[in-house]
Formats: sequence, structure tokens, C-alpha cells
Amino acid sequence: YLLEAVNNGETKSATFQAIVKPTVTEATLPTGMQDGINLNTSDNTKVTLVFYAPGKEFVHVIGSFNNWQINDSYLLKKDPVKNRFWIELTNLTPQTDYSYQYIIDAKLRVADPYSTVVLTESNDQYINATTYPNLPSYPTGKTNHAVTLLRTGDAEYVWQTTNFQKPAKTDLVIYEILVRDFDDLHSYDAVKARLDYLEDLGINAIEFMPVMEFDGNESWGYNPSFHMALDKYYGNTTSFKQFIDECHKRGIAVIIDVAFNHASGQNPYYRMWNTDNGGYQGQASADSPFFNQTATHSYSVFNDFNHSKQDVKDYVKRVSQYWINEYKIDGFRWDLTKGFTQNCASGDACTNAYQQDRVDVLKQYADFQWEIDPNFYVIFEHLGSNNEESQWVNYKLNEGKGIMLWGNHNNNYNQATMGFGNDSNFSWISYKNRGWSVPANVSYMESHDEERLMYKNLQFGNSNGSYNIKNLNTALERIELAGAFYFTVPGPKMIWQFGELGYDISIDQNGRTGNKPIKWDYLSNQNRKDVYETWAKLIKLKLKYEIFEASDFTLDVGNTNGLNKIHLTDANANEIQNVVILGNFGVTTQSISPFFQQTGTWYDLLNDNSSINVTNTTATISLAPGEFKVYANNPAVLSNEDISLEKNITQLYPNPTSNSFYLTKKANVVSVYDVTGKQVKKFTKNEIKNNSYFVTDLNKGIYFVRIKNDSNKVIIKKLII
Repeated sequence: YLLEAVNNGETKSATFQAIVKPTVTEATLPTGMQDGINLNTSDNTKVTLVFYAPGKEFVHVIGSFNNWQINDSYLLKKDPVKNRFWIELTNLTPQTDYSYQYIIDAKLRVADPYSTVVLTESNDQYINATTYPNLPSYPTGKTNHAVTLLRTGDAEYVWQTTNFQKPAKTDLVIYEILVRDFDDLHSYDAVKARLDYLEDLGINAIEFMPVMEFDGNESWGYNPSFHMALDKYYGNTTSFKQFIDECHKRGIAVIIDVAFNHASGQNPYYRMWNTDNGGYQGQASADSPFFNQTATHSYSVFNDFNHSKQDVKDYVKRVSQYWINEYKIDGFRWDLTKGFTQNCASGDACTNAYQQDRVDVLKQYADFQWEIDPNFYVIFEHLGSNNEESQWVNYKLNEGKGIMLWGNHNNNYNQATMGFGNDSNFSWISYKNRGWSVPANVSYMESHDEERLMYKNLQFGNSNGSYNIKNLNTALERIELAGAFYFTVPGPKMIWQFGELGYDISIDQNGRTGNKPIKWDYLSNQNRKDVYETWAKLIKLKLKYEIFEASDFTLDVGNTNGLNKIHLTDANANEIQNVVILGNFGVTTQSISPFFQQTGTWYDLLNDNSSINVTNTTATISLAPGEFKVYANNPAVLSNEDISLEKNITQLYPNPTSNSFYLTKKANVVSVYDVTGKQVKKFTKNEIKNNSYFVTDLNKGIYFVRIKNDSNKVIIKKLII
């Protein structure tokens, strides 16, 4: 409209826009429609948008298809029963970038809360074309605030790996990654290019810190604004799927960190009911169907979801199931689950105590995930009371489910690596000490939240004479020692990125959440590579030999003199039935009584299976400071070559031999023949079970070993004695 006024012959004019409150058409939401974008599978020129906005009077959609102008042709209908606004857009051009927002009651413009990709006016310009090719442009000058990207007619991603089997929970070796600080290219493609390195380390799961759309670009990601959108700073949706596909091809699961405790001020559902007139600040208003006005726990960040409200539960269900369906994600690590209670505005004591309401709601959220994938990893970062965590560990355990919990052992392991006996008892890493029947604790010595072991080794390490843990190489050897008492404990484990190379940059450098140096140059230091190689061997032991899943194990650790032991026993395990780990976490040479489970020949697994003859199970063994031994009653195959060959066919080793040989796979029948074809030895069931084939009674020469495997396939191997 144009308004003109004449005053003393001078005409003044102004233009303004008036919105006449429209009449909203009531209509039933079409069957099968979900909140957010619903593509039309039979007509890619159409799409149906569904918007949940309880209590709002009318809603228009504006976007690149109507020049960002309010037009009653784009007024959403309302289903009064389902309380949803909705509209079908037509005449769209397939494979074209569109963007849109909702304008609520002709005042507040917001992106779709269920956006799968959003464009932002202040961040997108800093995302390069290598990371995100052909990134659509933000409609500068047309609108402000985040907008939702809309495309139709794109071919669905064709998954190359469709038969992926998740690693068993107890076998998990998770590698936690902040993409921003892992590779200079900060992209899924860059991490994919590093998978050989990670696969050789032996990890079988990767856990990304939050990748849901967060404020800004360079962030830890715990400031989520759109929970269903993939943040663009790490790449596009296709590159993320390609990364997951490649991981699955290699037998590696993908877990993502999710922050459903809260949302940042950009979240549309926060902006729609707050005291900042739709801005990003203030606090939630009393009528918000999603957020608490003030947090009901003592760990508040950003805006606190009220998980007792059905609208929040519906939101979490819709979003969490989308990620599983769309990206084939294998698990979620739920951040800050202590915040899911509505009972604890009073402070820490209440927040840290058992709260039945969050026990119940988080069980319900686990069910949402298992509804889509019964084998989905559900992991809570709770770090709370054993009583409360046990409720989740045992939930639906009889169905093969059960929830896993993060287990923080940073302080105790670090005290040990620094050479201090006090407070170095890391025995809580044993799930049995928690009264659990299954290893449900995802244990870690380091995570994104903890100070780095090596940093404290170098800053505060103990010393005695010439032995000084503040020396780099000595400090690195202490990380190898810690690994021997970490990976060998039954249960899932987690490594923080570069921990396997002795990352020694403080968590507080450049501020706690600030960028950290990316240290691939560590690989030029052989002493750092030694940590990687030792950890790789320990991980291979854990994953290859049943003994490291034994329920009969004991930890004698945390002793003030630093002498620690672990015993594992399983008479029914294949190949190895007994393991003893010995370590000297002190700073002087000391002797330790190993308490071997039996006399006879024992093998030093990390020292080329060198053998010792044990006649007295308690006879002491001298260990230099920082030295450790992993002994077993049978040798182990740890070389990359042998493990690679083992995937295809049974191998025999050592060959040549002077006294005995072993097989890399189970066998049913094993016999030895001389060069004339005469059978000269047949092994008993007990020898086969123990994988110990002694040939000291045979003369030197060439023989042939006939092996019938579990599939009754016969393999012939040449043996030189």
C-alpha cells in the first residue's frame, strides 16, 4: 500500500504491507505423511510439507518458488485432529535446488524443524567446494535466518554393502573422531581416505562427535540447531553415505554422537515460543510444548528439552529413526543423559542421584531405535550411579539388547602412566566389579572430554634417577604399557583420535573446544609408531582370541608399588586358554610373582612368542620400570600377513619347526604323513582342541599335514622339521 500526506504543500509518502488474516482451510492430512518434507514417489514435481505448530493461527510457506513473498496460494491447510499444518507444492522442477521457510502468523519466519539440509546466511560462504561441491547459495537479500533446502527427483543412494554384520558389543574397539581436528580437509572424504590407517590399527567402529547441524562451522557439535540436518562443514549427504558404505565394506560400524538434551537458539521450536520475540536469546516461554523455561538439572547448556512432554518424545522418535533409516547408522552415543530428568532444578546432588523419570524415558528412546534396528548400539554418556546405569544395562537383555554406558577411567590410568601408585586403581573397568552380567561399559582412557595421557605424562610424570617419565620416549613407552592393561580387559573399548600415537597437546590449548593441531607428522617418529604397532597387536589379540572374552578374569591393579597383574582363564577357549599380563607401572626395577595358572611352556605374545618354561608358578620375574609382558599358554599369530591369509585358508606355523606347530583355524582332524604317503602321526581330540601339535618324536625332514576343517574340507600343508 502507498500512504501519502500533504502538509503545507509538501507531499510525503510511505509504503507498507498489511496482511489480512486469512481463512485457513481445514483438511485431513494425507495418509502416510510425516513432519517435514514428504517427497511424492510417483510424481517428482510434487512434495508435501507438514509443519507442527500447535497454538499458531496460520502459516504461509515462502521460498524460491514464490520469490519469498507471502501469498495465500501458499497458505498451509490445517488438520485439526492431528494438529498439523500442511501443503502440497506442485510444478516443481526435479533435481533443482529450492529453499523455503515458514512464516507464522505473518510475523515469525523459521526453517523447517525437520530440515535435512539447511542453508545459513553467515556460515556457508566459508565452506569450500572440495568439502561440499555445488553448495546451493543462500538467498541473500530475500530473507534472513536459516532456510531449508528442498530437492525432488534425485536418485536414491545405492548402498554397495547390504550385508554388514555389526561387531559384537564386547568386541567393539571404537575410534572417536572430531572431523575438524582429524584432517586438514575436515571432511568425510578425508576420513575415508584414512581408513587403511584405522583398519590396520584394528578398530571396528568409528564414533563421530555430533554431525547434526550446529551453530557456526568449527565446533565440537554439542550446540545443535537442527537435529535432522547433516552439518555441511564436513560434506554433503552423499559423501556421508559413501563414507558409511566404505566403513561397512571393511567391517567397521559407524556411531554418531547425538545431543538431544538441548538445542541452540536457532532451533525453530525454540524460536516459536520464547521471551526474545522469536530471536535466539531469552528463554523458553511458559507455553512452549518443547522446552523448559529453566533447566531441570544442574548441567544445563543452551535450551533444555522437557522430555516429559509428548511433543518432545515425538520429535526424538522422528529424528532418531530418520538417521537410522537414511544413513544406516549403527549406533548413537547419547550425550548428557543426566539432563533427561524433570526433577532436579535443586542442583548436583539430585541430578547425580537415581531418577526414575529419566530411566523410563531413555528406555523408551532405546525402543525407538530398536524398532528400526534390533541390533542398534544404544550408548549413554551418563557417568552416574551404578544403580541407575544398571537399569539400562539390563533393559531387554533377555532379548539380546541392553544399553551400553560410557566408562571414564582417564584419571586412574593417567595416574598409573605418570608413575604414581595413589589413585591408580583402574579396576572399575571390569564390568564384574559393577555387578553386571555383560560387558556393557564402553571404557576409555581418553575421550574428547578428558586431558590427554601423554600431556600429563610429559608435564607431571614421576622419575627415579635416569628414569624420567617426562622424557618423550619414556612417556610413550608408558602408553604402550597402559594399552596392555586396557585392551586385554574383556569388554568394549574406545580410543580418542591420535591416542595411538601418543597425542600430547593439552585439551585446553586454544580453549577447551578450540581447534587442536592435526598431528599426522607423528608417523615420522618411530617411537610413536611403536605405540600404534603395540596397540594394533593388542587389539588383534582382543578380537582374534576367545580368551579375551572370558568371564573368568581378575585384575590385581592399583597397587602402590605399581606392580599390576591381570589373569584370564577359559578352559574351553580355542587355541589359548590362559593369559597372564604383568606390568611395572613404577619407576624402579621390581620383581613380580606371576601366579601362572599352570606349569609348562608359556609364550610372550608380544615378543615373537618367545617361550619360557614355568616350573614354579609363583617364581618372580624381574620387570624394568615401564616393562610389561603378555603371557599365554599357547602362541598367537599377530602379523598382518598371517591375519590376512587367515581370512582365506588355514595356515600352519612356525614352519620350519623343531618341536611343535599350530594352526590359525579350528580343525576336526589333523594327521601327519611322510614323503612316501605313510601316516606317521595322528593327533588326539585334546591336542586339536588346544591347538598344540607336538612333533618332537619325528625325525628331521619334509612332511605333509592333512587338515580337515569345520566344513569337512581337506587342506594339505607342507611341514619342514
